[in-house]
Amino acid sequence: LKSNPSNNEEKEAQTQLTKSDELQRLHSQALSAYQQEDYVAAISVLDEILAVCVWDAELRELRAECYIKEGEPSKAISDLKAAAKLKNDNTEAFYKISRIYYQLGDHELSLSEVRECLKLDQDHKQCFSLYKQVKKLNKQIESAEELIREGRYEDAISKYDSVMKTEREVPIYATRAKERICHCLSKNQQATEAIKVCTEVLQLEPTNVNALKDRAEAYLLEDLYEE
Repeated sequence: LKSNPSNNEEKEAQTQLTKSDELQRLHSQALSAYQQEDYVAAISVLDEILAVCVWDAELRELRAECYIKEGEPSKAISDLKAAAKLKNDNTEAFYKISRIYYQLGDHELSLSEVRECLKLDQDHKQCFSLYKQVKKLNKQIESAEELIREGRYEDAISKYDSVMKTEREVPIYATRAKERICHCLSKNQQATEAIKVCTEVLQLEPTNVNALKDRAEAYLLEDLYEE
């Protein structure tokens, strides 16, 4: 304005300045809501700011934290992926994305994201620790699936037992392992054991189609046609 004063530009500058002040006020409001653990309110305010400040990586990371706390991992991943692109060497975003995928039971995507973190910093302690865990689990699952393809069901069951021992903290891996053990037992014509394990899976996930099909096969082996 000082270098080139004109009415139009002054009006535009004043509008932008007012908007800027308002956004700073909203930013304080969002931080305050986050600190008070009112994540729904924080998200609502951050939505408003990010509609204007689309390229702000830190605000996206803050909103992702709120989504995590509110149990909306897919929305958190979306914000963290944007933050990873917007900020150079954003190892923290890749680490968080990898953790979320891992908690959701998607070990392959988790492995892919944690590798991105290590490409940026091969000495990143958290990423390296997570990488070792996910890689080990991933290898065991791949090995078990290969054994199933070969029809080596006893060996596959043993391998899926190892999966459950490797990951005790995240329940979804135990459920997935039991689902595959149920499949192996059914294919191996161990009907009684198959029915037992499939039923355990179905108590956790009543609409698990794979477990329903495998239990049905086991019932057929036992001539339990109504079941």
